[in-house]
Amino acid sequence: MTIRTRFAPSPTGYLHIGGVRTALYNWLFARKHGGQFILRIDDTDRQRNVEEALRPILDGLRWLGIDWDEGPEVGGPLGPYYQSQRVDRYRDAVERLVASGGAYYDYAAAEEIQAERAEAERQKRTFRYSRRFMAETVADRRRFEAEGRRAVVRLKMPGEGKLIIDDAIRGRVEFDWANEQDHVVQRADGSFLYHLANVVDDRDFQITHVIRAEEHLSNTPRQAFIIETLGYERPAYAHLPFVAEPGSHTKLSKRKLNKYLKDRDFAELLERGRKIAARIGHPLEADAFNPVIVDFYRSVGFLPEAIVNYLALLGWALDDKTEHFSRPELIAAFSLARVNKAPASFDPRKLMAFQERHFHALSPERKVELVVPFLEKAGLVQSPPSNERKKYIENVTAAAGDRIKVAGDILDSDDFFQADDRLEYDEKAVEKNLGKEEALELLTKLRDRLATFEPFTPDALEAMLREFVETERIKIGQLIHPLRVALTGKSIGFGLFDTLAILGRERCLRRIERALAAAGKTS
Repeated sequence: MTIRTRFAPSPTGYLHIGGVRTALYNWLFARKHGGQFILRIDDTDRQRNVEEALRPILDGLRWLGIDWDEGPEVGGPLGPYYQSQRVDRYRDAVERLVASGGAYYDYAAAEEIQAERAEAERQKRTFRYSRRFMAETVADRRRFEAEGRRAVVRLKMPGEGKLIIDDAIRGRVEFDWANEQDHVVQRADGSFLYHLANVVDDRDFQITHVIRAEEHLSNTPRQAFIIETLGYERPAYAHLPFVAEPGSHTKLSKRKLNKYLKDRDFAELLERGRKIAARIGHPLEADAFNPVIVDFYRSVGFLPEAIVNYLALLGWALDDKTEHFSRPELIAAFSLARVNKAPASFDPRKLMAFQERHFHALSPERKVELVVPFLEKAGLVQSPPSNERKKYIENVTAAAGDRIKVAGDILDSDDFFQADDRLEYDEKAVEKNLGKEEALELLTKLRDRLATFEPFTPDALEAMLREFVETERIKIGQLIHPLRVALTGKSIGFGLFDTLAILGRERCLRRIERALAAAGKTS
């Protein structure tokens, strides 16, 4: 048997962290067993612009490396892969359900159903629809329609016995048929509900394993009943634990952003993203700019391999010590048997730790490739940068070291990319470090030394500056702090000796001259 799994998102315009985790597990399971991963679009909402809303989903999955064997933009022998294009298949299934006695036309009005439900609550018993307005014959249908009633189609669920499911994660799960309602499968307007379309699609696309979020477990009885009534083969089920809020057992939701900001790590993650987004003109108020949404991470420069590594461990583990996985290692190690039943809490700090680990393992060339788009969007380098400019960017990135945790962090080093005559100064830093005459005198003397000093390398510059400090009989901080502000406009940054060497002699001299002039002293 060829393993076939699927991911079936609605075209909502964004990819939720929990949804991506579900897609990833389906993808890993299929790849582990040499099977196929199918992407199907549940686009039954006719009011939604499917093409526009679908684009972020397709782009997000591709960015993460979760490719599909059949589906949108790929095609396949069992298409179409959009529910909106499969209405005939659903209509045929409903007709077969009714003909077999597994479903019926129901002409009850909504208020009549509600009245029965209220009476059941009053009597403190489980509500089961009386089927009072069930049309068992053509004559019944004509009579109800003559009264101006419109029909829905309901499943005629069993009233006794049990459904037993052997779930790959939860083990044996039992459902009492007596607790199941006569669920609607076709609305009065002719449209079809999810649980019917889902069953028909899974059968038509030959899905062998339905790996989905645990909130769908309650849908299983009605779907199993449809499968049995239509004579389909039941797929294997695996219901995943949901991804929980930081430090909680409540499901993570994009609508609770303000609540999550009470978590310091979550707030820091969002603030980092907002800082980067503001520099590159990303719309901060967009739905996708939310750490619960995958596009947030792509827009601020996270690595897809770090996201995948972290998400794989949100509910699954190989053992109690192994955390770092390459893509091939994840595929080889993954199994449903090691997926937990309990919810896994989303931890922004741990995600950042995975990001840092993966980013720092990259080659210098790869880091440059990742940071260049952010420099281009911020207008700090021309596109495309020359080889010489790429080498300069590499030097800045190397000197910044672990200050760059995501690619967008390169923008914190914007002072290295600004024109010398347009360097922006932090007013407080200038006042504190360049506001005294002795600081300006030291800068003037150092400028003269730098004008002829060789070689202009970090080690040599460090030795020269330390000798300069001894000669002037000052503490090194009395020189380093004014010099840093003169060179970068800021009071903090990475190694000063690296800064001097990266900028080069001529740029250092121009910036020191400008700082002296700005502080009221000329040469």
